[in-house]
Amino acid sequence: MYKRIILKISGEALKGDGQSGICPETVKDIAKQIKEIHELGVKIGVVVGAGNLFRGRIGQELGMDRSQADYMGMLGTIMNGLALQDGLENLDVPTRVMTAIEVNKVAEPYIRRRALRHLEKGRVLILVGGTGNPYFSTDSAATLRAAELHMEAILMAKNGIDGVYDKDPHKFADAKMFESLTQREILEQRLQVIDQTAAAMCIDNHIDLLVFNMNKKGNIRRAVLGEKIGTVVKWEERK
Repeated sequence: MYKRIILKISGEALKGDGQSGICPETVKDIAKQIKEIHELGVKIGVVVGAGNLFRGRIGQELGMDRSQADYMGMLGTIMNGLALQDGLENLDVPTRVMTAIEVNKVAEPYIRRRALRHLEKGRVLILVGGTGNPYFSTDSAATLRAAELHMEAILMAKNGIDGVYDKDPHKFADAKMFESLTQREILEQRLQVIDQTAAAMCIDNHIDLLVFNMNKKGNIRRAVLGEKIGTVVKWEERK
């Protein structure tokens, strides 16, 4: 069982069955699953994406400056984080939203020592604003926070995808799912799991990754308990 984890939730997971935006019922369901693991005594940091609201890459394709588009995406993560905080606090789960981009009216600035203190007090951290810098994804943010906060693993909750495949399972019927991989294999095979920067950081900081489908109820709890679901990506080389 993992005792300290970063839960990485894609923005797409918050839109439910909609094309975009935030689905309140989906947020409630995710909050209930987080409450389950919080009650196990797990120290939890949640890093949330913003793909349901805005993607920096899309802005760039439309001709926007890359930095400007990335900052818009970071602001989207703050909106998602506030929605998730509301869902958790309605279930009496103590939370703190900590942001890498200062918005003092709605969230605390991310300060590492303060974040560690919140974890020790049993609060769920919702970590938004990415790294606070353009050109870095929320995958990199999740890895950075995992290293800073001494987390054992990153649980990457995917929207409708069971694990890591050799090719896109939505496009290829013969796509095969890996049960286990190493971060170096992710880099060498350029598998679309996390970005290259994040994979390299996992190796350097000895952080494991578990990729699983969060749409199956109870999967977040199963992932924390170490049950065999999804794809395990280890930082070390296979022996």
